[in-house]
Amino acid sequence: MLLELAAANAAFAVIKEAVQNSGEIMSAGKAVMDWFGAKNELQKRIESKPESERNYLEEFFALEEMKQKEQELKDLMIIQGRPGLWQDWCKFQQQARQKREAAKAEETRKQITKEKRTKAIIDKCLMVFWIFLIVLVALAFLAGTLWLVMTKGRF
Repeated sequence: MLLELAAANAAFAVIKEAVQNSGEIMSAGKAVMDWFGAKNELQKRIESKPESERNYLEEFFALEEMKQKEQELKDLMIIQGRPGLWQDWCKFQQQARQKREAAKAEETRKQITKEKRTKAIIDKCLMVFWIFLIVLVALAFLAGTLWLVMTKGRF
């Protein structure tokens, strides 16, 4: 969690410096994307932590720091950017999140399909094995019966 927070802070420092040097938020495009990625990684890391390893106070302060940085980013976009830039940015974030979720759902669907296909192949192989075994036992029984009939019970 600290790694993601440090990455987000570093990206935000680059954003602020770029805006101070050029006066435009657009010049910090890569840093904005890095910050967005670090923010999402931090949220995923917090959500995926097992209950026994969670430190709620640390998580709260990390998320609070991210909210403050997001508010600063909003202010920068409103002041330094074009009209409607913040709304477009929010829409872009939503679309990116939806694309990631769709890709994750597709990957999960492919994994489930692959597992089902593997299970079907294993089931078919087992069925062929059992049929072969039953036929083999039946043939052995038939051969034994024929042998007994031919030898009339003499060993």
